[in-house]
Amino acid sequence: MFDSKNPQRTPISSLGEFGLIEHLTKNTILKQPSTALGIGDDAALIDQGEYYTAISTDMLVEGIHFDLSYMPLKHLGYKSVMVNLSDIYAMNGMAQHITVGIAVSNRFPVEAVEEIYEGINLACARYNIDLIGGDTTASHSGLILSITAVGRVEKPKLAKRSGAKNNDLVVVSGDLGGAYMGLQILEREKQVYLENPDMQPELNGHEYILERQLKPESRKDIIELLEGLEVVPTSMIDISDGLSSEVLHLAKSSEVQFNIYENKIPIDPSIFTLCEEFNMNTTTVALSGGEDYELLFTIALEDHDKIKANPNLTIIGYVKEGSGAHLITRDEKVVELKAQGFKHMEE
Repeated sequence: MFDSKNPQRTPISSLGEFGLIEHLTKNTILKQPSTALGIGDDAALIDQGEYYTAISTDMLVEGIHFDLSYMPLKHLGYKSVMVNLSDIYAMNGMAQHITVGIAVSNRFPVEAVEEIYEGINLACARYNIDLIGGDTTASHSGLILSITAVGRVEKPKLAKRSGAKNNDLVVVSGDLGGAYMGLQILEREKQVYLENPDMQPELNGHEYILERQLKPESRKDIIELLEGLEVVPTSMIDISDGLSSEVLHLAKSSEVQFNIYENKIPIDPSIFTLCEEFNMNTTTVALSGGEDYELLFTIALEDHDKIKANPNLTIIGYVKEGSGAHLITRDEKVVELKAQGFKHMEE
């Protein structure tokens, strides 16, 4: 049956990243009694009795997720850890351990790999994480980093994607769009350099958004803040693929409708100026940019007063019965939200 002259060939791009995952795992059967949550959330959960162990893996591939013409190797190591820790925090848990898999070609000397691990070790030190193992192998197609993060979630504090309910408030940490605009600046300066190697890159004044792209921070501090406020989110996800995509994930998993106010989306003032310079729509950048690694979550209406004055958190909408998600524009029009973030499988 493997010798068919006309085998079916379905392009991966026709499914996209999340469609492919769903397609490949639709027949997965969980057999271990300790498996509390499998595929479909930010992290898998293993029942340890009094608590859950949370496990998540992410892979960063050269030419798809990063460009070494402007990504310093130390920053790459740091960012690769942040990407993974963010998934553990998105379960309202605390990350504790990581393993690192790296595939590297012979174009990289030992010193280059050492730089990557400097960034990894810095991230571990800042976030109190132990690097406990991994694997190293050769690559003929560029640099690949794969990290698995392991953490602990206290059972009463667990926040999955599926817990949002009618009348909940939608909350986001930090501000959005900075990482994407940082990428635009880096790509612009790369093109200038390719056309004229004698030109120096113009990066002054853009330090904040460049750091959002090159050296993001995962939001452990928000998990600690919520614990101090005695707020347990009803649902949560991290913003890696853009606000609109993550809102739709929560809406689908929770089987409710999300409604987001355009004028409530937190955006750093510098983004407005840059969007005008690049002829981009600020709201589109915030909705679809991705890689901000902020936390998007819902809380019960009665917790409103606990967070309303906190500068790290912004209430951007509400949940009601129904399905899908809508953007309520500045002129009060209701627009259906669609996921338009990065689709790596189509690149």
